[in-house]
Amino acid sequence: MRPIVFICEETLPLVPEEIARQFLDLTKWPDFQGYWPIPGIKLAEFDVQAPGVVGTRIRVTNLDGSSHVEEIVEWQPDQRIRLGMTGFSPPLSRWAEKFEETWEFKPAENGTKVVRSFQLFAKSFAAELPLRVISFFLRRAVVRDMRRMEASGVAGHSKSIK
Repeated sequence: MRPIVFICEETLPLVPEEIARQFLDLTKWPDFQGYWPIPGIKLAEFDVQAPGVVGTRIRVTNLDGSSHVEEIVEWQPDQRIRLGMTGFSPPLSRWAEKFEETWEFKPAENGTKVVRSFQLFAKSFAAELPLRVISFFLRRAVVRDMRRMEASGVAGHSKSIK
């Protein structure tokens, strides 16, 4: 089964390594506000802090009480970071096997162009429709988050692709 894919872009006023460092500062994770019905993040805690960062696992608790685990599966802070999301609590656990999120960094005038892409993997053919609805709102939550990040520093333009 093919994943549901979407991509968002933003130019941020930071160098890639500064953006990457924020992944490991779990006090910043609750800045993600969500977008109805996608909940914001209440708390992020390390389950595992791996040497070299790859393999680090972060347990995320959302404002609605749902939770999941994010694992850093690729760590090239000057170019790309990739996360795998699993261990979803219900109701998402009924529809989603896993999500993959990739952050790619490219030099841009006044900062770094961030290309943030998602792949959502449905558990079954029947689960694909609810997951498409979720992806619609998740895309909006990600655009909101990218705009928040952009507003904290310098002008840029956030856009959703696909």
